[in-house]
Amino acid sequence: MPRKYTLCLTHRCNLRCSYCYIDKRAGRMSIEVADRIVESIFGSPPPGDDDGVDIGFFGGEPLLEFDLLKEIVGRIERHPNFDRKTVTLSVVSNGTLLSEAMADYLAEHGVVLCLSCDGPPHVQDRFRKQRNGRASSARVVRAIEIARRRLPLFMVNAVYRPETLDELPATVDFLSGLGARQIYLNPDAGAPWRREDAAKLAGLYAGIGDWYVRAYLRNDLHFVSLIDSKIAVILRGGYGASERCQMGSREIAFTAEGRVYPCERLIGDGKGGRHCLGSIQDGRLPRAAVSFCTDAAARAESPCAACGIREYCMNWCGCSNYLATGSYDRVSPFLCASERAAVAAAARVYERLDAACPGVFSDHLAGKPSAMSRMNGRDAASGDRTSSPNACGGGQSAATAGFFREP
Repeated sequence: MPRKYTLCLTHRCNLRCSYCYIDKRAGRMSIEVADRIVESIFGSPPPGDDDGVDIGFFGGEPLLEFDLLKEIVGRIERHPNFDRKTVTLSVVSNGTLLSEAMADYLAEHGVVLCLSCDGPPHVQDRFRKQRNGRASSARVVRAIEIARRRLPLFMVNAVYRPETLDELPATVDFLSGLGARQIYLNPDAGAPWRREDAAKLAGLYAGIGDWYVRAYLRNDLHFVSLIDSKIAVILRGGYGASERCQMGSREIAFTAEGRVYPCERLIGDGKGGRHCLGSIQDGRLPRAAVSFCTDAAARAESPCAACGIREYCMNWCGCSNYLATGSYDRVSPFLCASERAAVAAAARVYERLDAACPGVFSDHLAGKPSAMSRMNGRDAASGDRTSSPNACGGGQSAATAGFFREP
């Protein structure tokens, strides 16, 4: 049974991002379709294994249909099989419509907000313009400020392309300056990446790692995806089976009309096509929803099979592979270079900080690293460590000493 469900509330959007993978058109999810989806999730048997269930609201721009979002959240919360301890609700938004009232509702109902912001204004406004061609950055900055004031936790996702690759360190610094502490960095998988772009990655990621260390040592804790996620994977000895791409089996997405896709990134125009698995209108989730991708590292003929970091690499991300190469299980050269650079940068960060503050990344063994968990764990571990960055003391790195220094 799937554990991650994405509901595309509308295919409309008030931005015209040039790299968006969702076609814009009229249409909103009806409450009848939403009811079918909710019942398919919470019907018999009730959901919830050890991993819990994730339900995400998506678009288009889902805040265009905020009343619908509230109605669906209410129906989820009223379902007899709903258990707040095992269900995570989230919404991905461009942020331009976010109000304080919306943020307060999300906080009250435990809906985690992820805002899209690609970086400083000259980066954000290059590819993420409003429908009238005007800049969107001022409105997104305001959204981040609202989220910082009103929400206990929020995330910011920044997409980068060849044209903005050099701005990555500045993007992290900019988002941090606005108050973001959960920062996700994701390449546009379908962009025309070049060999010279890949050659820059090691230096750029290492620079972000240096920034991360400096921030940590002044007690300004962050989650930065390409650092924290890789540290977690290194400490656990690789990605577990449940962490790898399971689109179409444990992960599905619904269009506004109720069509079922293996991943929201493959919806396209949402009218059917090769990726469509069926429709919730048929009364239940389609039994044809089986995994679309084979782990690239597991194929004997794959270059990944003999790679020294294959267990720490996201070569298994079927949608990224498809968008880049047209195959669910063929990795692009750019992704390969990015993963190598990320593993190396994360290992170096771990070695430096674990030497200064032994055990500082112990929370990553649980698989859910975050700035908030590290703040709580650090306070509990040593009462006055947060009062002075020099109070960490000495120590030797253990888990990653010499780890893949030259991947």
